[in-house]
Amino acid sequence: MSTIREVARLANVSIATVSRVLNNDSTYKITEETRAKVWQAVTQLNYKISSNAKRQTVVNEAPASKPAMKIGCVLSVTKDKYNDPYFMSILSGAEERLIGEGCDIAFVRTGYELEDKKILFNTFNEPITGLILMESLNGESYDYIRKQVPYIVGIDTAHRDIDNVGYDHHHVASAAVRHLIDNGHKEIGFIGGSGAGNIKDSQRYRGYYATMHAAGLPVRPEWVIDCMWDEAVCMERINRLCVSGSYPKAFFAASDLMAMAALSAFYNNGISVPDRVAVIGMSNIEMSKYTSPPLSTVHVPTKEIGMVAVDLLFDRINGNDMLPRKVLLPTELIVRSST
Repeated sequence: MSTIREVARLANVSIATVSRVLNNDSTYKITEETRAKVWQAVTQLNYKISSNAKRQTVVNEAPASKPAMKIGCVLSVTKDKYNDPYFMSILSGAEERLIGEGCDIAFVRTGYELEDKKILFNTFNEPITGLILMESLNGESYDYIRKQVPYIVGIDTAHRDIDNVGYDHHHVASAAVRHLIDNGHKEIGFIGGSGAGNIKDSQRYRGYYATMHAAGLPVRPEWVIDCMWDEAVCMERINRLCVSGSYPKAFFAASDLMAMAALSAFYNNGISVPDRVAVIGMSNIEMSKYTSPPLSTVHVPTKEIGMVAVDLLFDRINGNDMLPRKVLLPTELIVRSST
């Protein structure tokens, strides 16, 4: 285990400075650059505050009972934890299964929050039994968490050293585009997000592209919209297409929220759906059936994904040490009035 002296040496500061940073001493004047160097060293060295230091002020402490399991969750959302019904449904499924096992979710963090080294350290400095990870995270943060948490199950993450549960993104995209083609559409655009990479690397884009190519249909670059999973950006870019008059006759949106943003943009521009342009989404969140017109989509069993993730987690906790597994749940095409 690393020591505070090693942290100080790596950060090139005094031990007292490290101690004050770890204890959030607001009376100690320190530059943000120095503070960042300390947290960088803490995570790089996998430093943990010793249990003796934590308890040194506790007097007449009662004998410790067997600690309860502490299960955490990391969401794949940005600043607002609870604005995405897709991930909230997965979370509700996980929570329901945990309660059934006599547990609860001890904490919920986001990938955005864990970019802050202080939050990362404070979240995982205490013993944690297991984690449900909905965000791949950057390599440094993931490596740090992997060392702290013995059991981790991912929700569609890129990490192959842990169990993952989700659905076949390529198949879902292909089914949605095939539905549009079967309805006679030849000009089909794509709406999605790139996250930290290139939108063309995503399985949903690849499913769209492969299906268009197999049907002998062109993919026009200006009809591939990277909205970065932001509804406002999606509306702005769809609006730009509407104003130009050069928009396809159908869109596959790789998220119901983005599909609904597109519906709103078309409505604001006086473009009728599905008469002038058809739209299909993906995930079948609850509100998708109440849009105008009701949104065609592909149902993803989000609640069940959360439940299966907990089942896999408890299987590991109970001693299953087989190779990492990838569990894909079935999806279903839901046809409504937007196509």
